[in-house]
Amino acid sequence: MKTRLEKDSLGPLEVPANAYYGVHSQRSIHNFQISGLRLKAAQIKALAQIKQACAEANMGLGTLEKKKGRAIVAACEEIAAGKLHEAICLDIFQAGSGTSSNMNINEVIANRAIELLGGKRGDRGLVHPNDDVNKGQSTNNVFPSSIRVAALDLSASLAGALRKLIASLEKKAKRFKRVVKSGRTHLQDAVPVTMGQAFQAHASALRKDLQRLADTDKFLRKIGVGGNAVGTGLNTFPEFRPLIMKHLSKIARRKFEVPEDPIETTQYLTDLAHLSAITRMVAIDIGKTCNDLRLLASGPNTGINEVALPPVEPGSSIMPGKINPSICEAVNMVCIHVFGNDTAVSAAAAAGQLELNTHMPVLGHNLLESLELLAKAAVHLAEKCIDGIEVKVEQCRWYVENSPSIATALNPYIGYDKAAEVVKESLKTKKPIPEVILAKGYLTREQLKVVLDPIAMTQPNLKRKK
Repeated sequence: MKTRLEKDSLGPLEVPANAYYGVHSQRSIHNFQISGLRLKAAQIKALAQIKQACAEANMGLGTLEKKKGRAIVAACEEIAAGKLHEAICLDIFQAGSGTSSNMNINEVIANRAIELLGGKRGDRGLVHPNDDVNKGQSTNNVFPSSIRVAALDLSASLAGALRKLIASLEKKAKRFKRVVKSGRTHLQDAVPVTMGQAFQAHASALRKDLQRLADTDKFLRKIGVGGNAVGTGLNTFPEFRPLIMKHLSKIARRKFEVPEDPIETTQYLTDLAHLSAITRMVAIDIGKTCNDLRLLASGPNTGINEVALPPVEPGSSIMPGKINPSICEAVNMVCIHVFGNDTAVSAAAAAGQLELNTHMPVLGHNLLESLELLAKAAVHLAEKCIDGIEVKVEQCRWYVENSPSIATALNPYIGYDKAAEVVKESLKTKKPIPEVILAKGYLTREQLKVVLDPIAMTQPNLKRKK
């Protein structure tokens, strides 16, 4: 393999001749071969956008030669568009501020810019990864800012996926609004609800999650780029940070602002932990939906069997004809994975010390992974499960008519104690609730039709006497 010789403060090192990365990245490749996990594509894009904004700001201030700056901008645009990602190749388990990855992208941008200027990779005299690409920057503010920018992009994708899932659930809620089913609390028979109400409850929970997700935007868009090593802005002009925000807002098509306290933004990653906590809430709610569907679809002959989920694959390698709730199970596992990611994010955010948090790469990876997984899982659940659900109306009706809990509707008319006696006798004799009521003479058949009307039992049903 052909190599080129590059030097850094530790001395010379051979780098593959055709590599876009340089000596710093090569050392990191040697040092950190742990997991094989790389930066998420969304974060690579965010880093490229930040580097581009800084180059634009530096050119505007006259601190970066225009010809050189335009080449840097062009290289950043290529990376943001998805090119050269294979050269951003370092393990996420590295020095905790993300220095290795920041230098990795600095070197890739520099070498691509060198090519665009007609030079050969590694010719730092044309474009320098530190002096030119990283001008006015520090890993300590660039890396957490890239997590925030990427998180905003992926949050928007998750929001779109949740809206799709909500729409699917609400479509079912509307379709099944008059199908009454037995409610169940403590996994025991309870008063009736409509199948429409059940689906709407799932949708309403996700709507709250959607709002929580939207509320994080006001925190995440305040990023610390330009604050340098500890947020003070050493070695930059006062106009630098506002200029970065102006250019980054245009590049990323989203409003970014200088934070009220850039030093706090450098040290504290609580806003990212907050977003991670919301991904956990989304996972809780989606997981609850999947759990409920699995229970309602249990059977077909020895379970609840009130809904039929779309069959997507044979369910057993030994039991012929068995169909499992595979989509719900897959999505449940995504939710469990997100719980673990959130625990890691919380621990990493809490591990900051003095002027810096040194657990950023693992925090960023887990947070961005949660956002990606939940977005894909939500669409998956909508398209491959919710949209194809059918309700077994007769089965639902049978459960309602034979549930002892419908006696609850008798309380206002015969009192709790007599209603409890009716339930006890019904269970003992296996006679339906209405038959026991009529035999005891508590209500007439006409009164029972009104009191035990299934739809009436799913809403406020008492009327004031005039």
